[in-house]
Amino acid sequence: MNVFDIIGPIMIGPSSSHTAGAARIGKAARLLLGEPPVKAEIFFHGSFAKTYRGHGTDKAVIGGLLGFDPWDTRIRDSQRLAEKAGVSIHIATGTLDDVHPNTVRITMTGASGKTAVLQGASVGGGNIQITQINGMDVDFSGQYPTLIVLHRDHPGVIAQVTTLVSSRQANICNFRLSRQEKGGLAIMTIEMDQSMDEASAEEIKALANVVDVILFKLN
Repeated sequence: MNVFDIIGPIMIGPSSSHTAGAARIGKAARLLLGEPPVKAEIFFHGSFAKTYRGHGTDKAVIGGLLGFDPWDTRIRDSQRLAEKAGVSIHIATGTLDDVHPNTVRITMTGASGKTAVLQGASVGGGNIQITQINGMDVDFSGQYPTLIVLHRDHPGVIAQVTTLVSSRQANICNFRLSRQEKGGLAIMTIEMDQSMDEASAEEIKALANVVDVILFKLN
């Protein structure tokens, strides 16, 4: 345990769960899209749905979508700044099945027309857990540099990717695979002790049967 586990993260308040964590989820969503969003639909579940106005969760998620860190004072004015930047925001509330109470699902569209959907939970102390990407199950915290590899479920793809990661002296500390069906699309979630550069991520993307690669570096 370190001091930040005790006193909490550096953040714009009032709540580490409802603002700091929410901002980190919003920023993760922006990284997933790979470009600034022009449209975002934010769906709050559970405690988020009940208290998002009072705790500024809406402002925090929007701030993250704009690329702001949890301690950025612009979060307080993120709704106006999003409107000024031409970003259309729609907020809805409801219920999702079997998820953490502080869960948000963000559906985004970029200027290029690219779309992406990210679902995550704020689990306390500013920490988050990303649980779905584009409808497929994942499980990572953003505390480590993380590779998300969307690929076709063919023999040898995992070995090729992990060999390349190893060749860059990046130690894998957590690995998860999720797939839609045998032979269909699958997602590797690879958390590492050391970060990789974008050039290495592009090399992975160029591998046979790899569809897309996202490098998450939230901290």
